[in-house]
Amino acid sequence: MAQSLAKVYIHAIFSTHHRQPLILDPWQDELFQVIGGTINGIGCQSLTIGGVTDHVHLLFQLGRTIALADAIGRIKAASSSWVNEKVGPSTRFQWQSGYGAFSVSHSNVERVRAYILRQPEHHAKESFQEEFRTWLRKYAIEWDERYVWD
Repeated sequence: MAQSLAKVYIHAIFSTHHRQPLILDPWQDELFQVIGGTINGIGCQSLTIGGVTDHVHLLFQLGRTIALADAIGRIKAASSSWVNEKVGPSTRFQWQSGYGAFSVSHSNVERVRAYILRQPEHHAKESFQEEFRTWLRKYAIEWDERYVWD
């Protein structure tokens, strides 16, 4: 086969540094657009972006020529730069160092998309930490509480 073909869906989750509630309503939608534009600009395909004041969820199709860690790094760098330059928050905006990334089967894309779009109502009942632990358990990922919450 001379052609390389792939369709890899990723559900990525990361928080603001120390989970500070810095993503504010007046510019949240524009931040999500910046994130989506960055995803598309690095050769991936943005499908859904959502979140609340302290974290975001991304659903995207990973491009064939970029590593997941590189994609996440570029998304975080571009979006945090945008917030600091365009919004000018009183506290320097930054994302946590780490992230969670979970594979999504083609048959579950719409379910994950709906989940991401329901973030505000979901977090009226559950904290980011509990939500993230649930995803880690669901995917049988071991973690160390000392290092996952920067």
